[in-house]
Amino acid sequence: MANIKDIAKAAGVSSATVSRVINQNGYVSEETRKKVELVIQQLDYVPNLNAVYLKKGATKTLGIVAPYFSDSLTVFLRGFTLSAQKEGYNVTLFMTGDDKQKELDAFEMLRRKQLDGLLLLIRLNDWKQLEPFTKYGPIVTWQRVESDHIPSVFMNHYDGYMLGLEHLYATGCRNIVNLYGSTSGLNTKSRMKAYLDFCEKYHLNPNLQPQFKGLNSSEDGEKVAHWWKEQSTKPDGFATSSDAVAAGLITEAKRLGVRVPDAFSVVGFDNIEIARLLDITTIDYPIEKQAQNAFTLIFNQLTHRENPLIPLDFHLIKRHTTK
Repeated sequence: MANIKDIAKAAGVSSATVSRVINQNGYVSEETRKKVELVIQQLDYVPNLNAVYLKKGATKTLGIVAPYFSDSLTVFLRGFTLSAQKEGYNVTLFMTGDDKQKELDAFEMLRRKQLDGLLLLIRLNDWKQLEPFTKYGPIVTWQRVESDHIPSVFMNHYDGYMLGLEHLYATGCRNIVNLYGSTSGLNTKSRMKAYLDFCEKYHLNPNLQPQFKGLNSSEDGEKVAHWWKEQSTKPDGFATSSDAVAAGLITEAKRLGVRVPDAFSVVGFDNIEIARLLDITTIDYPIEKQAQNAFTLIFNQLTHRENPLIPLDFHLIKRHTTK
């Protein structure tokens, strides 16, 4: 494999001149540049990126660590990757499943300088086990965490969920069922707190109907439609953990001959593409902007800059699954 010295010898120039041509840095006459570029082409020279990265002390590669795919995670991945690419960074995705060691393997790559920074979407290991890695490079998470070392771009789901509950109440719903996601995360706990405060505000019985937990997919929503069909006292509103759950609920209800919102109202959460396509009333959760902020936090630390973050707010998007 050809190297810079081989190119310099064949072109009749110094190694420094070849380096200036390759790196496009420093003055080289047009005639000499063309001569060097011709030799580079003839020798099929490819720069050793590992050597370049070692010299610069940066790989221009960021890692994203996630346990699984979901609609909202896909939106986040896209937003972060596009932001990174605009600044010349590549992105490597680490899918960990439920394997804690795979998550640690990604963090170990940061320690070994094989990555410049890490975005942790949903953690598997304890924060105390992950925080020491911050001395090797910037780490940002999407999860809600109180840490002096790992910044988060989370938004308080209490505020967004309360918007949906208030909308259901304003449209006449008094018998509301919550379709929560995983209760191990702080986001779901914030939603549950919002519901209790909502019931207290309007003097509603929070235990009038069962409140579902651990629902994350459209299949989960489909099962709830069948559950609703079997009830003698039927709820008139559903606040869901995601647009995917809401989509499953309303599409299966339609198959069962149930009209939404005549029979019951549904509010989704996220405002991803499926909510627009199925005309689902939802809470706009600016996932892509959070992803852009996540990259900005990493980029600022790597480049010692102070680029501002995008302001984030929840918004209700009224469509046709509520009255």
